[in-house]
Amino acid sequence: MHRTIDHRRSRLLAAAVVLPLLAGLAACSSAAADGDGDGDSDLQSAAKKAGLQVNTSPDQDRIHTTEDPEAIALLPAEYKDKDTLKVAVSAYVAPLAFLADDEKTPIGNEPDIAQLVADALGKKLELEVTAWADWPLALSSGKVDAIVSNVTVTEERKETIDFSSYRNDQLGWLVTTSNKKVPATITKPADIAGLTVAVGSGTNQEKILLAWDKENTDAGLKPVKIEYFENDGDTILALKSGRIDTSFGPNATAAYKAAVEPDEFKVIGTLNGGWPDTAQIAVGTKKGNELAPAVTAALNHAFKDGSYTKVLERWGLTAEAIDASQTNPPGLPKS
Repeated sequence: MHRTIDHRRSRLLAAAVVLPLLAGLAACSSAAADGDGDGDSDLQSAAKKAGLQVNTSPDQDRIHTTEDPEAIALLPAEYKDKDTLKVAVSAYVAPLAFLADDEKTPIGNEPDIAQLVADALGKKLELEVTAWADWPLALSSGKVDAIVSNVTVTEERKETIDFSSYRNDQLGWLVTTSNKKVPATITKPADIAGLTVAVGSGTNQEKILLAWDKENTDAGLKPVKIEYFENDGDTILALKSGRIDTSFGPNATAAYKAAVEPDEFKVIGTLNGGWPDTAQIAVGTKKGNELAPAVTAALNHAFKDGSYTKVLERWGLTAEAIDASQTNPPGLPKS
């Protein structure tokens, strides 16, 4: 048994990475864990086999949208004259948010989403790299205006945070392509009976895994053996060695791993992170400061002009797209 950290806080160790954009990546419900520090040459070789590459330099040439007068009109008074929008990101996991080749510039899907919001609101984006554990205080204290860091909407969080949704919360089952023990797809509890599964401690996916395991054992099926690891690199090593059969974690990071190393990894199923309910990922703003409606309008502007779709396509996350942003959508219930 190994001490476990939350997947969102694990650090991407590779200094430079390449991300193939496979047109069918998300559509095939495939995902894998995030990068584990493999050498650049290995990643580049995998990328050449799989498809296109993504710029990982600090000069991102980010996708932009235009100013939206309707969204700007919704800005509360204290934000009308501000030139910048300060947004917290936890830059630790590709492709959501990680550091560029200079090891200091945050890049990824979440910074790109933040850019669209700032553009539509007529603001200059200022990204603040913030540890996962620290962003609630940064938001409540006013150090940042918003958080864009794969934050799931929950009813408990809605007591102190206003949300503007922009992505479905998806989980993925990552396996090696050589593993013959796992089923072709994982869609139901019986599919994981008897498997050894790595999962993050204290996460939504751990709760789901435990619920599925209980359903199996109640039905007389073999129990799941659960393993917890110090970081995602250790999880990947365990997958490669056959110590575990599958890793159950965020689909975004799973899809990334499968994309950069398609000959070695694949995703054999996805599941909404709110199972049995539906959960969404959202931009968070301070409760009651009236910024959320403007952010929601800004996102919907990006949805309509296609820039939102381009961002998700860039990072291989089109399977997690939603049709429209909502302010404070239903969140996961309190446990």
